[in-house]
Amino acid sequence: MNSITRADPKIEKGWKKVLAAEFQKKYFKDLSAFLSKEKKEAPFYPPEPFIFKAFNSTPFDAVKVVILGQDPYHGPGQANGLCFSVSAGLKHPRSLVNILKELQKDLNVSHIASGDLDAWAKQGVLLLNTTLTVRQQKPASHKGKGWEEFTDVVIKTLSEKKEGIVFILWGKHAQNKKLLINMNKHFVLEAAHPSPLSVRGFFGCRHFSKTNYLLKQNKKSPINWIDF
Repeated sequence: MNSITRADPKIEKGWKKVLAAEFQKKYFKDLSAFLSKEKKEAPFYPPEPFIFKAFNSTPFDAVKVVILGQDPYHGPGQANGLCFSVSAGLKHPRSLVNILKELQKDLNVSHIASGDLDAWAKQGVLLLNTTLTVRQQKPASHKGKGWEEFTDVVIKTLSEKKEGIVFILWGKHAQNKKLLINMNKHFVLEAAHPSPLSVRGFFGCRHFSKTNYLLKQNKKSPINWIDF
């Protein structure tokens, strides 16, 4: 049995503890069945070992920041299980290009070559897509199959069980999740999506420096955003 189709997926022990009930629910079993069928019909991304990479790279107890994406990149080799991230050496998708431009301007740093954001994840930044898989070359193709119910529970659980998380919400899709967050316990930063279609409202948001300010105000270590 692979990590998708079994009711006991390979996921970090802290996350497994708080999400255990979800893996036994009908929607998750239906999702597993859908992915097993999909696997026989067409490639989908990210590769199976990386579907839960966001959770395995950022243990539940380590989460300080959450950045929400929508669904994974749908081109071959792009998606690596972390929202907006691609593996080192790959061409940067347009949204990632704009994120790195904003990072450079916000923190006054020179060109950043890598698009692999795993270094952020290892410092406590949960890079979470709300849909964790997608069919090759078909964006939003796994929308409405159960992932959104699962990731909504992830957001609610973080909101309920932790304090002082900085939630970074870029674009309307991510901002719709604000209703799941207890604003009395956590911080929310909002801006337009970094897509070329809306990037004018994204540039200048300074969310990287603002996040570190909030973390330090709450006696948490800041994120080294340029440690690639």
